[in-house]
Amino acid sequence: MNIVVIGAGGVGGYFGGKLTQSRNKVTFLVRGKHLDAIKNKGLQIKSIKGDFLVHPDASNNYDSIEKADLVILGVKSWQILGVAKEIKPFLSEKTMVLPLQNGADNADKLLSILPKGNVLAGLCKIVSKVDEPGVINHFAFEPEIIFGEYNDEKSERILALKDVFERAGFKNTLADDIHLAIWKKFQFITSVSGIAALTRVTFGEMRAQQEIRQIIFNTAQEIVAIANKKGIGLTEEDSQFVLKAVENSHPNTTASMQRDVMEGKPSELENFNGYIVKMGKELSIETPTNAFIYNCLLPQENIARKLV
Repeated sequence: MNIVVIGAGGVGGYFGGKLTQSRNKVTFLVRGKHLDAIKNKGLQIKSIKGDFLVHPDASNNYDSIEKADLVILGVKSWQILGVAKEIKPFLSEKTMVLPLQNGADNADKLLSILPKGNVLAGLCKIVSKVDEPGVINHFAFEPEIIFGEYNDEKSERILALKDVFERAGFKNTLADDIHLAIWKKFQFITSVSGIAALTRVTFGEMRAQQEIRQIIFNTAQEIVAIANKKGIGLTEEDSQFVLKAVENSHPNTTASMQRDVMEGKPSELENFNGYIVKMGKELSIETPTNAFIYNCLLPQENIARKLV
């Protein structure tokens, strides 16, 4: 396939690198030092699954999208709407756009801008980061992309994409219910990210305190209530799974949103706890735990975004 990856952070860099390695034509749309590094030295992936170096095309010009079969969005969830507006003029009617961000409503955001024929739904599981320009460090978790048509149809194009991912050599799942899969990932990442950003400690330190584990569970249960009201079949068992996942994580694990907050960067607060608070108001469901976390973190988020 002719593939364009927008963003070469921990997500886009790793999966785009694997797709390059399997001889697809891959172009990264990046800016600044990252662009210069990829052009001059290639993209280096340091991974627990094996290190490798690839030399993909790299550009800051959206014209490369015009011939793309697939566009993978490796940006943050709060950047989705802006990117969708920028790429819309360059998409053909056959171009697939696959969002891999954390968050519950990324495909819906895309559908508010792009034709429905362009939009897939998806998520990924990976713990990775940019070590320096042109260098991606995948340091935990089995990388996986879970994806599907927005309506869960097993279309010809989605089956072809499954084959491309298989040949790229990373774990991938064509979901039977992509929206449930998205909400399960969203439930986990939201339940741990906000409280991790507040406490500023590792998963190991959080899970050592019963009161923190209870906050994580309460956050997850409020997400279940919102999901159920929206027709998504999350259950209390999924909330228990969140706790088990925290228990089973490496003790030094931290959340990406937590790291952004601690570094004074704009974070995905609005797309995580903020989204649940917003949906709670719209659906008349109480979300006190998410509201507390959200409002405690909001002043720093406003400072990071230069809104105060």
